[in-house]
Formats: sequence, C-alpha cells, structure tokens
Amino acid sequence: MSNLLNFWRGTAVALLVASPSFADDSPSADTVVATVNGTEVTLGQMIAAREGLPEQYQSLPDDVLFNGILDQLVQQNVLAQAFKGNEPKRISLMVENQRLALLASEVIEAVLEEKVTEDAVQAAYDARYANFEGSPEFNASHILVPTEEEAKAIAEEIRAGADFAETAKEKSTGPSGPRGGELGWFGPGQMVAPFEEAVASMAAGDVSDPVQTQFGWHVIKLNETRTQPAPALEAVRAEIQGELEQETIASEIELMTSSADVDRSGSEGIDPAILKQSDLLEN
Repeated sequence: MSNLLNFWRGTAVALLVASPSFADDSPSADTVVATVNGTEVTLGQMIAAREGLPEQYQSLPDDVLFNGILDQLVQQNVLAQAFKGNEPKRISLMVENQRLALLASEVIEAVLEEKVTEDAVQAAYDARYANFEGSPEFNASHILVPTEEEAKAIAEEIRAGADFAETAKEKSTGPSGPRGGELGWFGPGQMVAPFEEAVASMAAGDVSDPVQTQFGWHVIKLNETRTQPAPALEAVRAEIQGELEQETIASEIELMTSSADVDRSGSEGIDPAILKQSDLLEN
C-alpha cells in the first residue's frame, strides 16, 4: 500500500465529520477553504490532517504545509467522488476503529496529564535513589615502562621522594606520560583487570609495586577515591517519566477493563486464522 494512500486513509475521519461553515471575520474550524464539485473543504479538516502527520512533516514551512494539505484534501475529494457503487464495509469499519483509537488516546492523555505530574516524577526519583549506593571511582596516575626491572626502579625512586608527575613525563611510554601520567576518574570495568584490581586494593596516596598488563609494566599512584553520586533528576527524567507513563496507562486500562461488562463468548470456537479472510469485508 502506498504512503499516499495511507495518508488519505489517515485523514478519512476528518473528511467524514466536516460540518458546514458560516461567515465570520476570523478563520475558524468551519471556515471553507475550497470546494470540490460543491463539496466543502474546511480549515478544520486541514488542521486535523496536519495533526495526523509524522513529526518530520509537521516541521515543514507553514506555507508549504498549508498548500500541500489543501492539495491533498482536494485530491481526496476528487478521487472519493469518482467512487461508484456502495461504500465497502471495510471502510466504515476502519473509520470506526480509527474513531475508537482517537477517543482512547484522548482518555489516555487526560489520565497522564492528571497523574504523571512533576510531583509524581520527583517522588519516583526520590524512591529510586533514596538508598543509592554508587560504585567506587578512582583518580589515578601511572608510569608505563616495558620491563619489570624498570618499573621496580621507578617505584623505589618515587617512594624515595621523586616527583611522580615529572618522572612520568620523563620515563613513561604511555600516552598519559606528557601530562604526568594522569588518567583522571574511572570506575569499575573501565581499566584492564590487573590494573583495576591493583587500584582497588590501594589507599589514596599509595604507590603500587609493578603491575603487569598486556601494555607493559605499570607503577600506579592512587590520587583520590570517591563514590559515584546518584544521577541528577534531569539526567534520568525521561526514563522515569516514561516508566511512570507506562505503569499509569497499564494500571488505568486494567482498572477500566475490569470494571466494564465485557463478554467475549462470541469469539469462542472461531478459528483465529479467519482474520486473514479480508473478503468478508466486501459488500
């Protein structure tokens, strides 16, 4: 099915509910913007068609969108008027399904506006992070050399009073050497295992014995440690709000459905494969 046909069907409801316009100085939903063989096209139909467009189309320049939607509605009318015979049953059924979907969306939006408030988001954030225990994070520097002997000699020099940063600039073969060996802050999983294990066993200010990794031999100085703080609300707002919306919708639908008088007995004994029989929708 073409995108053009999908677009026409998407605005079918708006076409069916169009009402006569009355003269007024200012445009309204009833303002007639065109006629096609005497059939009116209203501004309300155009606005409804725009609201049904994907977001990327809604961002088009106003004049481009206005003319495009008007052209589309005119074309819909021309083609619809060319239809001969009885209206297929599938069209009325599809329009009814669309009407139900639109009304259901209105109810859902109203429920979300009422219940997923700023206070609700804040309360969910507070509950999630009330007892937050962040992972340990480390700020370390290192000197990387090819052999264990060199690393041992450097560790002894540092412990004897040599400046770590200057020694790193002079002797480290790693990319952090020019900046004094500084690695900045890192957490679990960000360094290779032997390096991380060595750092995790150190206290701030300690200088390690030589540590071997696939990159060579390291002399490590642990500068600081800290516990990862809880993320700010703004950093997780979208996630929390999305979860609240899903939970609220599911809860409300369950409540409304359980309170409704629903009888599904008519579906018993029907072969589910019957949904493929589109010929049943033909008059």
